[in-house]
Amino acid sequence: MTAEIAIMNKEGIAIAADSAVTMTVRDEQKIFTSANKLFSLSNHSPVGIMVYGNAIFMGVPWETIIKIYRSMLEKKKFDTLKEYADNFIAFLDKGNKLFPDSVQEKYLKSSVYGYFAYVRKEINDKVYLKIAEEKKITDETTEQIISEIIKKHYEDWEKTDNIPSIPKSYNEEVVNKYSEIIDKAIKEVFEKLPISKSHINQLKKIVSYLFSKFPEGVQKGDISGVVIAGFGEKEIFPSLVSFIIDGVVNNRLKYKTHITQKINFEIDASVVPFAQSEMVHTFMEGINPNFQNKMDGYLSEIFDKYPEIIVRSITKYDDNEKNQLKEEMKQESNKIFKSYQEHMQIVRRQDNVDPIIKVVSMLPKDELAAMAESLVNLTSFKRKVTMEMETVGGPIDVAIISKGDGFVWIKRKHYFSPELNPQFLSKYYK
Repeated sequence: MTAEIAIMNKEGIAIAADSAVTMTVRDEQKIFTSANKLFSLSNHSPVGIMVYGNAIFMGVPWETIIKIYRSMLEKKKFDTLKEYADNFIAFLDKGNKLFPDSVQEKYLKSSVYGYFAYVRKEINDKVYLKIAEEKKITDETTEQIISEIIKKHYEDWEKTDNIPSIPKSYNEEVVNKYSEIIDKAIKEVFEKLPISKSHINQLKKIVSYLFSKFPEGVQKGDISGVVIAGFGEKEIFPSLVSFIIDGVVNNRLKYKTHITQKINFEIDASVVPFAQSEMVHTFMEGINPNFQNKMDGYLSEIFDKYPEIIVRSITKYDDNEKNQLKEEMKQESNKIFKSYQEHMQIVRRQDNVDPIIKVVSMLPKDELAAMAESLVNLTSFKRKVTMEMETVGGPIDVAIISKGDGFVWIKRKHYFSPELNPQFLSKYYK
């Protein structure tokens, strides 16, 4: 994991990223604190890029992909930042030389086996639980469990539309093109489980959806985040666009736009954290978001149960009258709870967020950089003094992007000494 942030006002945009990266090999994890996650996207334009999540995309390090793109871009410029972002996505989408068919097939195979194994584990867990409860299980019950779980997974994917860049015909193309891999995966993962033909067809459709949809509540752990920030040639204020990027299968990139922010005459400043962002939210809003969610959940339970407790103590009503009164009280209770949440949100904004944003709007460029570094360091420090894994840490890279000065490094780590490598600097600036 990682911690990254972008802080913008009308002067420019500060971006900062830590250096920790978690590598997983055969279910064992190792954390390194020397990864590069922040880069200039162009040597000739005020545009930067940050990456988080998976440090490798389709078997290629993000650093390599970005520098290939930067070399290809050369002196080409765009009027808006969105055009830079769209051009980078198009480069990934059409980058078949970077991701040949063999690599795409390997990625699909890994994803399919991984998801099927997840479904199989869910089936096994439910079967074992049933056996533990009843000391035995019938074939009919096993088939019912399999049917319910596969159907639920299918419906979760089916109710979501393909992402805009992928046509509906793509799903059938994937199933047909990779049919041998899909059939083999179903046979090897589910083995001799009694799966009907209709559920086998649903599993095949799920495979195509894996590479064309982003359903709510279903997210793979190896996806990457990309943040592109800076100025277009005709823009006087900074902006940013971030994407969630999954992979390339059948020469189609699976991605979605995540966050867009833009400074203009109405919006003076913005603070946007990425990846592990709870400490930034705590700083901005005055309360840890995880604690806030738990508190809201507990209060919601209280507001939901309290009408029942009150109605239970009323003796002059019959059961029908009690049920009617309980429903009426629950509706009012929900309104009160919703009003409480809205009021607290207003308080957090007025007492915490707005004053900080007001000051951020006035910060000079060097103070923007200092604030960005401090907020990333705050997340790193929290990991260091708790029992959580130190998935944020190492040197913090910081850059400022402004209209006049372009992309300027404030802090940057090197794996080599710049003084000993003048040829690198001369080549870079050439």
